[in-house]
Order: sequence, then C-alpha cells, then structure tokens
Amino acid sequence: MLQSICRHSSALPLETCSFCNSSSPESLLDLCFNYINNNLDSICVSCRITGRLNLKEGVHLPVEICEKFLDVRANSMSRVNSNFINIFKDRQSTRLKRVRLRDIDITDRDLEILLQHKLIELDISYCSNLTSSCIKHITEYGTSLSSLTIGEKVDIFPTNIFGKLKFTEQHYDRGFIFLAPSLRRLTLKSLNALQPDFYLLLLRHLTSLTHLDLSNCSDLDNFEYTEHLVNLNSLVLYNVSGIENMIPAICKLKTLRHLDISQSKEENGKYENGCQILTTLVNSLPKLTSLDISGTNLAGRGVAETMSGPVCSDIPGLSSRMNTPFQYLGLYETSHDACLRHDIPAKLIAGNANEEQILVAALAFLDRTDMLQKILNELFHLLRFESCSYVGQALNIVLEAMNRHLAERHVQISGSATLFYIVKGTGKQLHDVVRVKRKIITALLNGMSVHRNDETMMRNGCLTLCQFKIPADVLFDYERLVEILLHSVYGMAQESFVQRIGIYLLNSLACQIDGQQKVRLGELGAINKMIWLIADRLERGHCDDVLEVAWSTMWNVTDETPSNCRKFLEIKGMEYFLMCLEKFPNKDELLRNMMGLLGNVAEVRELRHFLVTSKYLTVFSDLLDSKSDGIEVSYNAAGVISHIASDGPDVWMVFQPTRSYVLDKMVRAIDRWDLNSQRNINYRSFEPILYLVKVYHTPECQKWAVWALANLTKVYRKWFKGRVCAGYSVFVSAEKYCSLIEKEGGLVLLQELIDHPLPPLPVKNLAAMVIENCRRYKEQEWINVEDQLDG
Repeated sequence: MLQSICRHSSALPLETCSFCNSSSPESLLDLCFNYINNNLDSICVSCRITGRLNLKEGVHLPVEICEKFLDVRANSMSRVNSNFINIFKDRQSTRLKRVRLRDIDITDRDLEILLQHKLIELDISYCSNLTSSCIKHITEYGTSLSSLTIGEKVDIFPTNIFGKLKFTEQHYDRGFIFLAPSLRRLTLKSLNALQPDFYLLLLRHLTSLTHLDLSNCSDLDNFEYTEHLVNLNSLVLYNVSGIENMIPAICKLKTLRHLDISQSKEENGKYENGCQILTTLVNSLPKLTSLDISGTNLAGRGVAETMSGPVCSDIPGLSSRMNTPFQYLGLYETSHDACLRHDIPAKLIAGNANEEQILVAALAFLDRTDMLQKILNELFHLLRFESCSYVGQALNIVLEAMNRHLAERHVQISGSATLFYIVKGTGKQLHDVVRVKRKIITALLNGMSVHRNDETMMRNGCLTLCQFKIPADVLFDYERLVEILLHSVYGMAQESFVQRIGIYLLNSLACQIDGQQKVRLGELGAINKMIWLIADRLERGHCDDVLEVAWSTMWNVTDETPSNCRKFLEIKGMEYFLMCLEKFPNKDELLRNMMGLLGNVAEVRELRHFLVTSKYLTVFSDLLDSKSDGIEVSYNAAGVISHIASDGPDVWMVFQPTRSYVLDKMVRAIDRWDLNSQRNINYRSFEPILYLVKVYHTPECQKWAVWALANLTKVYRKWFKGRVCAGYSVFVSAEKYCSLIEKEGGLVLLQELIDHPLPPLPVKNLAAMVIENCRRYKEQEWINVEDQLDG
C-alpha cells in the first residue's frame, strides 16, 4: 500500500490517468499473450488421459515470458487449474521467480511444482483447496523466498494443529512453523483462533523481516514476540483487535517507517486515551513517515494543543510532527471527522473530505473490500453529480478494484455503477481511446459473468454497455457478450428491467452484424430464447415491447442467414407466428416484425416449400389487405408471396387459395400503395429483389420488385425511417440505394426488363423510373464534385 501511494504522490493528477497513458494501441506482446491464453494448443499439448498440459517439443520460455503467461491466465476468465500448472513442471523449459495467484483452483501438488522453481515471491489468496501440506513444501523449497503472502481463505494452518487444542510434539520439538531464511516480506491475513505460541514459533527464525502484515488476524496477544525483528520497516495490523495491549511492544520497533493500525470495525477502533496513545506512538517511532489510523478515535475531538511554541495541530497526538509532516496519513472514517480539520501534518491524506483524499484512500485500501466498497460509493456520488476532476484516476481505481475483487458482489455493483457515470460523462474523450474502452467492457463482462443472477449487477452492466457503440466497441469479446445478454433475457425475472434492456441490446447487436457473427448468434441460442419469450407472452396473453423486440431480434438474426432461418422453422416458429397473429391481430409493430422475419425465410429457396400450405398462403393473402403500419405489413406479405411464386406454378401444391387468385390480389394491393411512402426498412443488399426482376414467367413478381426499387429511390435526398434497432431508428438515404442498385448490376437488369417483350407496360414504367432516379442521383453527384472544385 505505502509503495503504491508514494509512487503517485508527486503527481497524483497525471501519472494515474488512463486517458493520458492509454492512447497508444495494445502492444504486440499483449496481443500475443492474449492469443496464447485463448489458444493454449498453439504452444501446448494435452494428455488424452489426464488432460494435463505440457509445452510442445522445442518450446522453451524464459522467466519473463513464464511469469507474464501465468499472470495473464490468472487474471483472465480462463481458470488456472492443475492441468495448466503442469506446464511448469518441466523446469528445463520453464522458469518462474514471482508467482501471484488469487482465487485459483490449485492443489498442494500444484503449489509444490511452483515452489520447486525456487521462487523469490509467492502470493496466494482465496486458494481454498490448499492444505497444511503446503507448510512442508514452503520449508523444503522456500530458501529463496523473499516475499510470501498467504491471503484470505487459505487454510494451511488448520486449528487442529495450531488452534486452541495445542501443538503437536513435532512442532514444539523443531521450534518453527516453516523455514524461509531469506524472507523479508510476510503477509498473513484472517488467521483466527490460533494460540499466541503460533506467532512466536512463526516469527522466531524470520529475523530478516522488513515488512509484516497481519491484517484481520486474531489472538496476537501482547506482541512481545516481535522484539527481535530489528529490521522491520512496515507493520500492518489492519482490523486487529486488542491493539491497546500491543502498543508497548510496537513502540519498541524503532526502525518502523510505516504503521497501519486502521479499523473497519467501529468497536475495535475506540481507545480510552486515544490522544495519549497516538502521542506515545509518534514520539516512540522517530522514523515513521507513513501512519494509518483510519476508523479509530486516535485523532481526538479536534481541539488543537500547543506542544512547543506556536506549533500546533488540530490532531493533538500529531502536534510533534508539524515541522516534519508524514508522507502519508490515513484518516478515513476517523471519529469526529479528523480528515476535515486544518493543520494536519501530512502530504497525502486518506479521507473523505475532498476528491483527492478519496482517491488516496482508494489507492491505500484496494485490497480491503469492506473499506473499498465505501470508497467506491464516495466516487460514485462524485461522478454522479459531475464533481470529479480526476476522472482518469477514478477510472483506474474502479477497474483495478473490480479486477482484484471479482467475487465480491458489493465491489462489482459499486464499481459498475461508477463506470456508468464515467463512460457517460467522458464522451468523445473516452471513445477515442480503444484500449480504455476495452478495459471497461472487459471489467463489466467479467463482473456480469460471475454475478449473472444478480439483478443489480446485470442492470448496471447493461446500462453502461448502452453507452458504447454497438457493435463496434464490443466485437473483441462478442461471444461472451452474447451469452450474457441471452442469460439476461432467459435467466432473469420476467418483465424485469434487466430482461428489457438485455433484449434491446441483443436486438441492436443483431441488427448491425454480418455473416459468421449472425450465424454464431443463432448457434448460441438466440432464436430459441426469443421463441421462449414469445411462448411465455402467448401463454399469459400479454403483448408488450419485449414480445415485439423478440420478433425484431429474430428478423435481424435471420437476415441473409439461411441457417438461422432454418432454425426458426425447426423450432416451430411458424406456429408461434400464427398464434401471435390470432391473439394480437391489431398490433402494428408486432405484425411488421413478424412479416419482416418471414420475408427473410422466403428469400431462402430451399426453405420456401415449408411456407406452401393452405393455412400459410391464406394468411399471407389476407395480410395483403392490411393497412397496419402504413404499407409495411402488406408490402412484406407481397414480398413473401413473390418469392414463393418465383419458383413457378409447379411448387404451388395447394388447391386453396389458388396461385392466380393470390397473385391478382397482390397486384391490386401494389396498385393501392403510395409510391412516395416512407419506409420502415433498411436493405443492405438488393440481391433477393434483383433476383425477382429476372422472373419473366411471373410478371407479378417483377412488379413487386421494381415497385420496391422505385419507392426506395423515388424521393431524392430524403431520409427514410429504418428498421428499429434497440429502441432507436435507423435512417437510410435514397442515395445509398441508388449506389447499391448500380453496384449490384441492377441497372443492367432493369434495362433488360424494359427491352424484353413479356413484362407489361406498368412494370416497364416502374423500371424506367428507377433508372431515371439513379441517373438524377449520378448527375447530382457530379454537380456536387464540380461545386467542390470551384470552391
């Protein structure tokens, strides 16, 4: 903690700013590590029987690469397990010196493999599968260890050996817990119900210690067993009870530069003579440059006391340090708001009096989830009311907190809520920095993956994701986002806010992706989940925006994607279409979305025969008369009929309605449509329509096709409302369609139609209109170029 604070003390506003330091693209080294992490078979082979990994023959990794590889794996959503750790069993091809593992599923054997590398640094926290056998491994292979961290939920000191019962004779005889003669930094967290003799035996042979952290440990007694630690520079006793009894022993540690006796538990932070205890500590430890008394009453009530001459402090116990201020002083949540006082002898203060104090506190307490959650809430309120000046630093802190404490629900909720206001408030400044956006999105997706059943976390994540550009900003982690959104649709409470925003995001994503990404969306179950939603609404007789967007999502997912069209048919999508039509016949948006989807199905030649039944053709024929949503439902029904009819009379294998009856009715419907109608549709390709232009055996199909082209190019330089995606409209210009027709060879086909003897005159007139619209567009484009040249 102290090192982190000091690293940023000289220039807190700048050195930790994401926006300043992350504008460069991701390094090639990072890209390589991410690729290898996601594709272990690129450098590893897996044993078919055990599943354990080994490096491929001829692959040798130096220590820097091995450590980075392990860090990347441990900090990703890909789990580190025994199969992965086996890579490092071969010490000829791999080397490790520093290992930092947190919340990892490793065993005693795995830790032994790592320790055999003669590590100089080992950090394990929340590795709950480790047992007391690790103590033997640390002694056997820990001769080079200079730093050892045994964090929370690592029960390698079981109470049946070291607890209230008593030690075994073996431990008394040998006189130590484990041997690590080079150890300088030792961190033990949350050890409970151990005898005082435990700490005596533990520390007896660790005479080289310079840093000792016993956060959240209990039964430390009077602490006299530390007198031999003559090199101790840093002592952390965060959330340790009974500090008052330990003060005399602490005061004998004359080499201390950093002392942390902060508390998050109010009952442990109250002292009868707080001012006097603080005075004794400060006067007894002359080398102290960093002190944390957060959560205690040691700062007194705020009455200044003169110590020598005019020099005084509003914190009585610190008056002697007015001429030699601390580098760092922790005053967060001290009694009587000590951090708000004047004349505090410290260069950096952790508190909540202002933004800088909050940021310093956040850096100091990054590993303390109980304090960190409160600080994240403070940052949240600063950003919510736009009173945060150092947004880049706040962002870095939030991301680090979320990444370190992935399993902590409250940290993830507070962090994601804060990210929402950071992303919302930074605007273009953030959108210009790709690496920062990816870090934010990754942190959100990590939190949402782990807490996917928590409504608050999912809501915060979805709302923040809405602030990004979909799909451009999220494509780097596309599949994981889809899986999370599908869970929000299928796994959360019906009609909840999370379900609604999840399906809108999913629809927005489906609307703007192409090719294999659409196929993958279907493979991941998008259509199945939408049908499930539709079935639920039908069962309850409830037509809402979720039902409408479910059909819109399938419309987008099936667009130019035959495999997804087939999935829709295979899971009885047509039956749900008929049921929705019967139960909600007057819902314009619903009808438009359903018919848009069926238009996609009808475009797939090998699937059209599934639509050729009396029931379906009667429905399509009836919908030609629909005035729902302007002409959209009637237009889409005609499109479906045109594609079916384009396969010729032989495929119309039903007696009622007859092919001629339906086609005549379609022509009458087309003649009623206003050619100037504004359209709720967005074509990315005219290939299906241009296919119909060539169907000379059925001029009715040609009529629908050329009418569509004439309508889309009719009004020059006017914008039309497009298909709704995630609650907003897409607008498509006539210019786009003129260019698209020319690009896809439409002008040639239209001219061939005009020259052909079979098509009737009205169809040829519409074709000529399309050609004229495109000509006018080209001429206008040429005029615009000349205007620019003149300028």
